[in-house]
Amino acid sequence: MMANCKTDCIERPLALAFEKLGCFVDEEKIIENSEWLNTFLELLSNYKQQKMVHVSYFTSVSRQKELEASSASVIPLFSITYFLAIAISVLSCSRLDCVRTKVWVAAFGVVSAGMAVLASFGLLLFCGMPFAMTVASAPFLILGVGVDDMFIMISCWQKTEVHKAVEVRLAETYKEAGVSITITTLTDVLAFYIGLLTPFRSVQSFCMYTSTALLFCYVFNITFFGACLAFNGRREKGNRHWLTCMRVPEASGDDNVCCVGGAYDKDTCKEFEMPMNSFFKNHYGPFLTRVWVKVLVCLIYAGYLAVSLYGCFKIQEGLDLKHLAADSSYVGNYYDNEDEFFSDFGPNVMLVVKDEHFQYWNLTARNSLDLCLENFKNLTMVDSGIPPVSWLHEYVKFGQNASIDVDNEAQFKVSLTAFLNHSGFSQDVNFTNNQIHASRMFVQTVNIRTAIDEKNMLNAFRETAAQCGKLLMPVDLIAYHPAFIYFDQYAVIITNTIQNILVATCAMLVISLLLIPNPLCSLWVTFSIVSVIIGVAGFMALWNVSLDSVSMINLVICIGFSVDFSAHISYAFVSSEKSSANEKATDAINKLGYPIIQGALSTIAGVVVLAAAESYIFRTFFKIMFLVILFGAVHGILFIPVFLTFLGTCKSHEKNQQNQTEHSDMIPFRSQKQCPESD
Repeated sequence: MMANCKTDCIERPLALAFEKLGCFVDEEKIIENSEWLNTFLELLSNYKQQKMVHVSYFTSVSRQKELEASSASVIPLFSITYFLAIAISVLSCSRLDCVRTKVWVAAFGVVSAGMAVLASFGLLLFCGMPFAMTVASAPFLILGVGVDDMFIMISCWQKTEVHKAVEVRLAETYKEAGVSITITTLTDVLAFYIGLLTPFRSVQSFCMYTSTALLFCYVFNITFFGACLAFNGRREKGNRHWLTCMRVPEASGDDNVCCVGGAYDKDTCKEFEMPMNSFFKNHYGPFLTRVWVKVLVCLIYAGYLAVSLYGCFKIQEGLDLKHLAADSSYVGNYYDNEDEFFSDFGPNVMLVVKDEHFQYWNLTARNSLDLCLENFKNLTMVDSGIPPVSWLHEYVKFGQNASIDVDNEAQFKVSLTAFLNHSGFSQDVNFTNNQIHASRMFVQTVNIRTAIDEKNMLNAFRETAAQCGKLLMPVDLIAYHPAFIYFDQYAVIITNTIQNILVATCAMLVISLLLIPNPLCSLWVTFSIVSVIIGVAGFMALWNVSLDSVSMINLVICIGFSVDFSAHISYAFVSSEKSSANEKATDAINKLGYPIIQGALSTIAGVVVLAAAESYIFRTFFKIMFLVILFGAVHGILFIPVFLTFLGTCKSHEKNQQNQTEHSDMIPFRSQKQCPESD
């Protein structure tokens, strides 16, 4: 037996020994209803299932309570995410050199991201911004993404000359990293603000919280984290130990032990490269610029694009309502049993006559209403064998048996109260002050199994209601069911998703054109956005993720974050002083290959714990974010560097000649350069 405490009060056939029951509660007594429903849920949650009787249950507040429980369930996972982010950041920035290691810098970079989350969420909550369930996944994303700019700044710091003053090193760091992190922040924030155009409140809430947090991340990175980098630079300048801050003897060459440190390359006056940087510079970059490798990369990309496009044609719409609750929730069990035993029956749709001037006692008006109900019965998703549940039909029968002239307004109203109180239809008619303000009837749908069926049913009922409204003018007829709020997304989800993607992509192009000093390279950045979006949309379909308001949020995310890695590489490519396109690509990979890997790993670490969440919403968030970061990183260190080499030099001929002249003038002196001693 399944007990549903908010259903239709309409008799349905029994399925074998299974029965679905429903009851109404008085909505006017809100406090009492809340206590009754809570007691009902507590009673059945403690009910021990028996061999002969199995009960699954659902109430009008179940979905909301389970949504709140799902949000609360991921809070403990945030501590794990924070630990992972710190661990990955510290390990990836650590060195054996006790002076040059960036342990504290990496740790404070994660602290900076955490501060941004607290500051932005606190500000918006103080301003009264609604906190939707989807926002609960934002801190995981911000924590992972917030450290990306940190890795870029650390990488640029390590490429400055160690003997220079801290102020000069920091200025050179901002000069190299400032434009790059500004581009990515602008694109990310703008993508989320464009997401506010969607009519879905949950998407709007998520976009507002996330975009504001990203702005705070940027501000804290160029202020708080910059100050931490300066303090660490002063420690390095004094050749002090990273833990004790005591002066240690300067190391020579590779002599890096716990008691000495501060070694640097005497030829370049810069810190020794990290092993991963050496790999990208000496091995990966030259390998990627070989002709046969470029051909292979193009073939790999063609395969990636083919699979992605195939997946795009397989994408499904819709959100299964049981996915709004946790996997272990009683709500999922209720929907599973309903699908198993009552799948032939769809929603019991309510038809509301919202007009106090409608004359129910007028025979012509009643015939018009009957004709309207007949139109609903003729719909393909309505079983004509199941008559609509109408209080008016029953009242007319009651009047005929009781010799009441229902065509007379006075007699119609006099006997109506007694009929409603004893017939079970008291909640179907709003009859106060001797006036019928509104009333409702029910139409039973059948064979509603897929999202397409739900969308077709919603559109058919609303179109029929609009036609009936014209027939019964000036009556306002409304077709409604509590699930319609979820079915509504099907009507606009595709158009809104495409709209957001197109607007955001155009905005990304404009920003790239303004900040990247070459139009062709900006077009490649825009191309990478489109490419990643196609890949994410196609592979999410192959990963059993449907297009709904949840995945739409992630596609909005995709627009912003797909540009990050490609923008970094493209800007490094065009700002490189190398002469040939292959050398530029190698130089860009040398500068940013390792930071891209660090950023990708930290972002994935920020959301990977959500894969263990019991909620479909958070697991979907992980799946799409994983695809976004994976494909974005692959484009950044594989596809885009190769494609950029097809552009030639991405600089004007005159500027190249000038750079080559300056470079040639510096060559004789660089080999003889001696680094001044550090203070």
